[in-house]
Amino acid sequence: MSTRFSKWFRKLPAPRSLRKQLLAISLLILSGLLLLIGVLQYILMRDFIYSNRAESMEAQIRSVPREMFFNFFNSYDEDTTTPNEGNTEYNGNLPGERNGENKIPNGQRTGENRRPLLLDAHTTLAIYSSDGTFRDLQQMTLSDSAAPRLTNEQYNNLLIHTTDRATGNYKLIEADDGTEHLAIFVNLYRPGNTRLLLQMSVNTGPLTDVILQQLMIYAGLSVIALLAGFFLYLPALRKTLVPLSNMGESAEIIDAGNLDIRFPINQGQTEIDKLAHSFNGMLERLEISFHNEREAKEQMRRFAADASHELRTPLTSIHGFLEVLLRGAADNKEQLYNSLRSMHGESKRINKLVEDLLLLARMDGAPQLRMTDLLLGEVISEMKPHLLLLADQRKVTFDISYGIHGKYEPNKIKQVILNLFHNAVQHTDTESGTIHLSLHARGNEAILTVQDNGCGISPEHIPHIFDRFYRSDSSRTRKYGGSGLGLSITKSIVEAHHGKISVSSTLGEGTTFRVTLPCEEGLAKREEQPL
Repeated sequence: MSTRFSKWFRKLPAPRSLRKQLLAISLLILSGLLLLIGVLQYILMRDFIYSNRAESMEAQIRSVPREMFFNFFNSYDEDTTTPNEGNTEYNGNLPGERNGENKIPNGQRTGENRRPLLLDAHTTLAIYSSDGTFRDLQQMTLSDSAAPRLTNEQYNNLLIHTTDRATGNYKLIEADDGTEHLAIFVNLYRPGNTRLLLQMSVNTGPLTDVILQQLMIYAGLSVIALLAGFFLYLPALRKTLVPLSNMGESAEIIDAGNLDIRFPINQGQTEIDKLAHSFNGMLERLEISFHNEREAKEQMRRFAADASHELRTPLTSIHGFLEVLLRGAADNKEQLYNSLRSMHGESKRINKLVEDLLLLARMDGAPQLRMTDLLLGEVISEMKPHLLLLADQRKVTFDISYGIHGKYEPNKIKQVILNLFHNAVQHTDTESGTIHLSLHARGNEAILTVQDNGCGISPEHIPHIFDRFYRSDSSRTRKYGGSGLGLSITKSIVEAHHGKISVSSTLGEGTTFRVTLPCEEGLAKREEQPL
C-alpha cells in the first residue's frame, strides 16, 4: 500500500518554482505533523477520558455499602422470575428491605417511587457469581439498557486478577445491540465458597461525542493554522530567496565575453554568501583562463604572421636571385658569385630562424636541460674573446666575481650571455658605445647584469620586450638581421633554470638587463677588468 502511494505521489506534477516547492513541502510536512498530533491526541485523550470515567465509577461503587449488593443478590430466588433473565420473580422489596416495607405492586417500576442508586440512565450494574450466575441489576439502577455480558471464562479470569482497590483499569465490551460499553470490575470477596464479581458499565457514546467534539475543534484550529502559515510563510519565503534571485540575475548577465560580473556577497545568509564567494572565485579563474586563452591565440596569430613574414623575406630574396640567374646573370661570373653569396646569407638566416623556433617550441613544452656543476665567472672569461669581437670598437668592461657555481646547462647559459650582449651591441653606437657586464652573488642568487649606453627603450615597449618577434626598432634589427626571438629565447632559458630576468631603461640614456639565477652559497672572488 505504501509503495503504491509513493508511486502515485511521485507522479504528481511538481511545481517548477523553488519558492512554490519549498512552500508545498513545508505545508505538507506541517499537515503531516498536525495529523500525527491529532492521532496521538485522540489516543491519549480517549485513554485519559476513559481512565477518569473508570476512576469515577470505582468511586461510586466504593460509596455504596457492600451488604446492599449481597442482600440484592440474595433476594433473588432461583425458582422465581427476575426482571432480566426470566428465571426469578422480584417480590417488590428493594435490596435490604423487609417484607411489607415500601412494597411496590407487581408491574410497577421502582423508579416511579425512588432510585436506589443515583446513577445516570446509561449506567448498568451486574453481578457475576463464580458458579456461573449472572444477575443484571437493572431494577436497582433503572438503566435504559441491559448490562452487557462477557463469557463465563472471561469472568472467571477477572475473578482471579481483579481486586477491590481503585486501579482505574477498564475493559471495553460490545453489547448485543452493537453499542460499546466501558466496564469496570470489583471483586466483592463474598464469604463462603461462592465469589462475586461486580460489573459496572456505561455506554461510551457520550464519551466518544466529547472526544470527537475536541477533535473537531483541533481540526478547525489546524486548518486555520495552515491557512495562516500559507499567508505568512509565502512573503517570508519570498524575502528569504531574494539573495538567490539576485544570484540568478547576475548569472544571466554573465557570459564568455562578460566575466567581470561578480555575485553579490554579504547578503545576510551564510550559505548563500558562501556559494556566492565560491562562484566569484570560479568566475575569477575563468576570467583569467579566458584572458590567457585570448592572449595565447593572439600571440599564436602574431607568431604565425611574424614567422611567415620572417620566412617569406629571405625566401623572396632567394627566389629573386634565382630568377636573375635564370635570365642569364649566371653567365656573368661576378653577378653569379654575388647572387650565391646573398642566397647563402639568406639561407643562413632561414636556418637560424628555424633553429630559434624549434628551441622555443622545446622550451615551451617540458624543457630537458643537461645540468652540470658550472662556474659562471669562468664561462664569461671563456667567452670574452668572442664578446670583444662582437663589440668591435665599443668599450666593454667586466666586473666578475669568480667562484660562483651552480647547476646549469653550459650551452644555454652561454646563449643567454651572448643574446644579451648582442642586443646591447645592436642598440649602441659603434664608436661611443659602452657595454658593462657584471656578475655577483647575493646569498644563494647569482646576478648577471648587462648594461649599455644606447638609445634606450620607450616605456610603452618595455612590457612587450620579451614577446616573440617583437621589435622596438625595426630598422635597427633589420640592419643586424635580428628576428625578434633572442630575448624570448633568453627569458625561456632563464625561467627553465628557475631564474628571473628583468629590464630597466631610460630613453636616450641606455638599458640594463638583469638576470637572477639560483646558485650555491660559497666564497666568490671579485675581479673588475676594464677593456
